[in-house]
Amino acid sequence: MLVQQLINGITLGSVYALIALGYTMVYGILGLINFAHGEIYMIGAYLAVIVFGLLTVSGITAYSLPLSVFIVFAAAGIFCGAYGITAERIAYRPLRHAHRLSPLISAIGMSIFLQNYVMLTQGATDKIFPYVIPPSGVTIMGASLTYLQMFILAASFILMFLLHLFIKNTRLGKAMRATSQDKRMAGLVGIDIDRIIAITFVIGSILAAAAGIMVAMYYGSVNFFIGYVAGIKAFTAAVLGGIGNIPGAMLGGLLLGLIEGLGAGYISSEYKDVFAFVMLILVLIFRPAGLLGEKISEKV
Repeated sequence: MLVQQLINGITLGSVYALIALGYTMVYGILGLINFAHGEIYMIGAYLAVIVFGLLTVSGITAYSLPLSVFIVFAAAGIFCGAYGITAERIAYRPLRHAHRLSPLISAIGMSIFLQNYVMLTQGATDKIFPYVIPPSGVTIMGASLTYLQMFILAASFILMFLLHLFIKNTRLGKAMRATSQDKRMAGLVGIDIDRIIAITFVIGSILAAAAGIMVAMYYGSVNFFIGYVAGIKAFTAAVLGGIGNIPGAMLGGLLLGLIEGLGAGYISSEYKDVFAFVMLILVLIFRPAGLLGEKISEKV
């Protein structure tokens, strides 16, 4: 039982970590909590349903399932990246020098707009995503680890590792770190601040899209409201690890998934969403800087 809950928790936590990375990257550069980020994740899940349906009708899925999955991830990443950069241009860039409450209110407004936009265009009922990966798997110490869970874990950790390499070793990554430390000085040495901020939103949106696809595959259904709950949990994960801290977001997501999995297994599955909010309250009271601390000199 314990091993099974640990497997379920780590699987769910890896998805939370991907979403939390988008929160922490944007906060690291702008000092802004992008509350519309959860809706980007939700749009990624809907795009997975739509694109996979089109591929099934066209016969590509029957021809090659791995190719279909790759196309779904690529299409959702491109579209969600476009949504992310559009949100930044419309809702955040014009308010960059306004009072701190203005972009916060704008982010909440963008979240409500995207949620209702999807509800009106896709309907209020759940959309079904077919189980494309067989439910079978392997047994570890009496617990079942399915092939889908293996895929989610592998894909999540690969994406997080690639992000780490990108931030640490590329020119754009170094520019992002410089921008997070001091935007004015970064601009003086020739870094295009607007471009770096836009790239940050695009990367965060792509990671959120990947998380949305994995959740659609894992649960088999999506609705227009999943972005709100997942967004709050991912924000909790970011705060838990240390807002603005990329390793902290990864750690926070995994820990939150474990807490939720163990709570659902040993306390009650009906209150599994409550554990995230209780954890958020406790962290804000006893460790407001997060487990790894908020990064000040190098937030991304």
